[in-house]
Amino acid sequence: MGKYPSISLFFPAWNEEDYVERAVGRALEVLPKLTDDFEIIVVNDASTDRTREICEALVQKVPQLRVIHHPVNLKLGGAMRTGLAASTKDIVVYSDVDLPWDMRELERALHLMEYLEADMICAFRFDRTSEGPKRIVYSFVYNLLIRALFDIQIKDVNFSFKVMHRRVLESMELHSQGSFIDAELVVKAIRKGFRVFQMGVDYFPRTRGISTLASPSVILKMVKELVRLYPQTRTPAPPVQPVRLPPSVQQLHAVPPSGRAARG
Repeated sequence: MGKYPSISLFFPAWNEEDYVERAVGRALEVLPKLTDDFEIIVVNDASTDRTREICEALVQKVPQLRVIHHPVNLKLGGAMRTGLAASTKDIVVYSDVDLPWDMRELERALHLMEYLEADMICAFRFDRTSEGPKRIVYSFVYNLLIRALFDIQIKDVNFSFKVMHRRVLESMELHSQGSFIDAELVVKAIRKGFRVFQMGVDYFPRTRGISTLASPSVILKMVKELVRLYPQTRTPAPPVQPVRLPPSVQQLHAVPPSGRAARG
């Protein structure tokens, strides 16, 4: 019998042929030890490499895996909204597909969530020196800006290890198309009165593929979205179209069945 509630774990993936099989494999090692009811969701954001091919092979072998294919690239914001909306379990976990954190840390996060009666756990990185000085400076300035503008104390708002209860997603809308979506999610949760706590983890930078998160174009878009979405993020209104539909209306909206790839 699993110790924790049902879990949805989702990975956004764009050109991640080097990592997607590894990520699903690690998830299959960890999740059965935590719960008897889980799903793994990969959101293939219109990849141009072998990501789609690998995902479609995996979905034939892993009954708990669902794959959603975007016909066009919707960037991180679009991929995250898709993954969050497609989740069906009580606890939702978000991670980058290159696994920058040890997935065994999920048990500690779930324990803290239960012990602290938290609605969301946000992880922060203990040591980022391996990223190089430029990314460290970018991240420091961005986190400082988010803390000052939104009056929150989150240390590492863009780190891709977040654990949340479904009620958080059922109570808000997300509008970011890019990397501001992490801040939008966390800030809105806090501003809506949810209990959000932090935990530190060891950080493992990617060794394959290319990260674009520190590129000037991504940073510029993040700042533009911050300016555009600032009012509604700081003072979120009741959702018209929540990220995830409450159970009372879920039956009106089709979700791709478990174990099948959704064709885009």
